[in-house]
Amino acid sequence: MISFVVVIAAFAFGAADQYVGSLGGHGVAWAAQVSLLSAPWLVLAFLAGCTQRAPRPAAVLGLGATLAALLGYLLMTLSPIEQATLSIRGVEGFVRSDPFVFLGGAFTGPLFGWFGQQWRVQRAWAGALVSAAMVCLEPAIRDLAGQAITSRRVALAEVGAGLALAAYFAVAARRWRLAEQRG
Repeated sequence: MISFVVVIAAFAFGAADQYVGSLGGHGVAWAAQVSLLSAPWLVLAFLAGCTQRAPRPAAVLGLGATLAALLGYLLMTLSPIEQATLSIRGVEGFVRSDPFVFLGGAFTGPLFGWFGQQWRVQRAWAGALVSAAMVCLEPAIRDLAGQAITSRRVALAEVGAGLALAAYFAVAARRWRLAEQRG
């Protein structure tokens, strides 16, 4: 049941991400920049993995959540809400527009799902730290790649969110270790 809820929530995340991006054309300039962020998609797979007790189901659900989010994004892109029509040609165009998104998701979905499961079961800090670092460092990485986030507020908010996530992971891991030592 939880896996079904995770997939539905991921689908809604993808649709909402695309919708937020479309607000950029309606005078909400920062919205398009938020929609272009990649790190929240990694956190999505991490959170999906956090719902699982075993590594393999976590990796599968990380992939499933990523694909469900991409499907939500695609269907919102090709919906009447966006003044579009769902068609085979539209779906082909969507997939061809950036095949690396799908290839990347096929790798990062299972990986970050596994990171989430490891965090849940062992409070394994390495995958959690990578997840927080991706959020925190995305503005700098995009700047180096020549795809800078043009909204300073969005970039600073993402760095802040990454730092907050790292702080949460550090505190939670410490508490878990102390509780484990006490028995």
